[in-house]
Amino acid sequence: AYPERGTQPIGVITPADRADATLAAIRGTQGVDSAQKGRTGDGWTEISVTARNAPQSAGETATIKALRDRLDGSYVGGPSAEQLDLKDTNARDRRIVVPIVLVSVLLILIALLRSLVAPLILVAAVVAVWGAALGIGGLVFGPVFGFEGTDPGLGLLSFVFLVALGVDYGIFLMHRMREESLAGAEPVTAALTALRTTGGVIASAGLVLAATFAVLTNMPLVQLVELGFVIAVGVLLDTFLVRTYLVTSAAVALRRKVWWPGPLSRAPEPPVQAERQPERV
Repeated sequence: AYPERGTQPIGVITPADRADATLAAIRGTQGVDSAQKGRTGDGWTEISVTARNAPQSAGETATIKALRDRLDGSYVGGPSAEQLDLKDTNARDRRIVVPIVLVSVLLILIALLRSLVAPLILVAAVVAVWGAALGIGGLVFGPVFGFEGTDPGLGLLSFVFLVALGVDYGIFLMHRMREESLAGAEPVTAALTALRTTGGVIASAGLVLAATFAVLTNMPLVQLVELGFVIAVGVLLDTFLVRTYLVTSAAVALRRKVWWPGPLSRAPEPPVQAERQPERV
């Protein structure tokens, strides 16, 4: 059997006066199958490198990283190197953007709801929806859509959209629940009233937004198809499962503590009025 080799060459650009030394270093790098010099111009020499492993595989990625570590002052590029750079850039952006967005949203919710617990519940719900939508997308992209993987920017883009949309719905529900509690309703009544009065608006908006983003699945670009699917699934999960059941159940279970440490958490709960039984004739 023939060994599996990369069909997309790795391009190395090195100073012309160090081309021979660079070529020798490349050939001595683990994972390199062959290397040969190409064009020279403006003081730079191009070297075409063939890896032993398949394109964009873990083995070729390790070879690219080894070349970059070994070849100081040279540039390692090519299609596989570009994909590696894109993945690294998105991973770095996620480490920066995700915490900034979550902290910013949390601070806004704290100022709006005069509470710490309720905003934490909403932020946790949004993150859970995002993770679930990405997981469902990862399960169906291959068998249903025939994709070999996911776009490197999918996680960050879907996070931004789902946080913005999910927090909006959470504000509708929690703010109405707080208004009912301030008006003197006991926690269960406040939660059910808020769910009943905002449920229609949230459900309608969720269906419209999910249908809007689902249209992207008909686009000829893999990135848009994956983004549209994940956001549509996330909006539906947030609207009909997380917001309706999980967030409301958490608020009911915590009762007044959901508004901690605000003054509403220390207010005495009104007595639960027993449901009036019909008189027997």
